[in-house]
Amino acid sequence: MKLTSLLTGATLALGLAAGGAWADKTKVGFVYVGPVGDGGWTYEHDKGRLAVEAEFGDKVETVFVESVAEGPDAERVMTQMALGGAKLIFTTSFGYMDPTINVAKKFPNVKFEHATGYKTADNVSVYSARFYQGCAIQGHIAGSMTKSNIIGYIGSFPIPEVIRGINSAYIHAKKVNPDVRFKIVWAYTWFDPAKEADAAKVLIEQGADVILQHTDSTAPLAAASEAGNVIGFGQASDMSEYADGPRVSAIIDNWGPYYVERTRAVMDGTWASVNTWNGIGEGMVGIGEITDRVPADVKAEALAMKDAIAAGDYHPFTGPLNKQDGSVWLKDGETADDGTLAGMGFYVEGIEGDIPN
Repeated sequence: MKLTSLLTGATLALGLAAGGAWADKTKVGFVYVGPVGDGGWTYEHDKGRLAVEAEFGDKVETVFVESVAEGPDAERVMTQMALGGAKLIFTTSFGYMDPTINVAKKFPNVKFEHATGYKTADNVSVYSARFYQGCAIQGHIAGSMTKSNIIGYIGSFPIPEVIRGINSAYIHAKKVNPDVRFKIVWAYTWFDPAKEADAAKVLIEQGADVILQHTDSTAPLAAASEAGNVIGFGQASDMSEYADGPRVSAIIDNWGPYYVERTRAVMDGTWASVNTWNGIGEGMVGIGEITDRVPADVKAEALAMKDAIAAGDYHPFTGPLNKQDGSVWLKDGETADDGTLAGMGFYVEGIEGDIPN
């Protein structure tokens, strides 16, 4: 009897010790809108997750769910993560904003980080990257290299993040090529290779010899490669598998340092709700290698712009700039404030067509 009691006690002690060790781990969850193998947006977020594991080792446990639709399904996934012991949850798409806020109310002791949104709470931070800075550089290259003077742009959803990118690319293409025109196709998806490929093919049929995109897959580059005389850019990730073909550079999202920093804040108890919007200067936005297909002078100008943006010496939205209807937006030398950029719902002068509702 005594032996049984001793064994039971020892087993219980071992169980508590194991439970204590497990409890010391910080569980971090990631909710993805696409598959981790998309080659773009979700791929880069998952690289950030792996950076957390590399930084903290067995002090953390990370979990993720991929291809989660924006809407009620996202709320279910977040709830399950919180119930499963996650202390920090990154929700990595704009359409997760309201689900994040809803779930955060139910789990006040869990910290949430929402990418590209604007709603915060005591336990909800938001973070995004200044992709429009990279779009300025892409626009400069695109405007300099187009021979047809038609640049195609594949938009995902007509939200400020995407509209900013279109405007920034257009402004800088127009600066080097006054004859340039933008044709915009809305795919109404973040990740759908078939739709993205179809959009690229339509734009190419309409005369575009440069394709820009704010969608997540490599399908537009594949379509450009098939066309043979069209250039494109990596979006969110380097997409370097097309570097010997149509891809001439890329916007690269670098989430790893932010994910490590925010995980550490949860672990050491210093986490607080913040609004982070970083760009090239802070390293959250990278510019992929500009290939030799780009003329040397254009490459030098693009890299000089990158350095000027990083140093804070140049703002991609610097006046004089008008809105699409011709009304003055920014006077000569004025720069756009973050509030206007964050809520941008208009095209700049010269872009054709209307922004869908």
